[in-house]
Amino acid sequence: MDSRFLGIHELVEVDVPSVAVVVDVMRAFTVAAWAFGQGAEKIVLAESLGEALALKARHPDWVAIKDGPPAPGFDTVNSPGLVRSIDLGGRTVVQKTTAGTVGALAVKDASLVLCASFVVAEATARLLRTRGCDGVTFVVTGEDGQADEDLACAQYIARRTTEVGTDAAEFLRRAGASRAAGELAEGVRQGVHPDDVALCLELDRFPFAMVAAVEDSLLVLRSRAVA
Repeated sequence: MDSRFLGIHELVEVDVPSVAVVVDVMRAFTVAAWAFGQGAEKIVLAESLGEALALKARHPDWVAIKDGPPAPGFDTVNSPGLVRSIDLGGRTVVQKTTAGTVGALAVKDASLVLCASFVVAEATARLLRTRGCDGVTFVVTGEDGQADEDLACAQYIARRTTEVGTDAAEFLRRAGASRAAGELAEGVRQGVHPDDVALCLELDRFPFAMVAAVEDSLLVLRSRAVA
């Protein structure tokens, strides 16, 4: 499998990828996985805070999530430690984050878009193997493509797709030593639960991959069980 690793800003310089895996470990797509784990039916990836609030206004029963501190109109923040305590059975979630949702929207025209983090790494790799993908573009969303937690996860999934016995230890170590992990642990970022870093580094917590596709002009993320 031919893999390339690009930051969001680099996507404008290449053709629309056939298969894209958008990686945001800390924390968008760890939160998304936890939302599905808590029973969410689907997640709408919003382009802006304004769009997220507008969707919430039209659908009051939807659950709106954003980065940073709590804000009027939003139900919770982008923290796996907080989302894991919310019953989302059958609910629709609207998510807007600084990097993860932006990266997914940037490749929404790809034939297959997967959103990933360590908690769904094996299921993501398994789906790529099942599809027999010749080439995959991994979108490293954080820090203009330089976030080592996202790059480590992307490289692990790529390796795991072709080498089933790949050990995750070094990839997880890199993620745990990343700037994002440090900022979360030290409370530099707002809207943080003390368990967030540990939850973001929990390998294969969930048995599903997360597939994004355009539905009625919205980019919608759904969980997909992978046998």
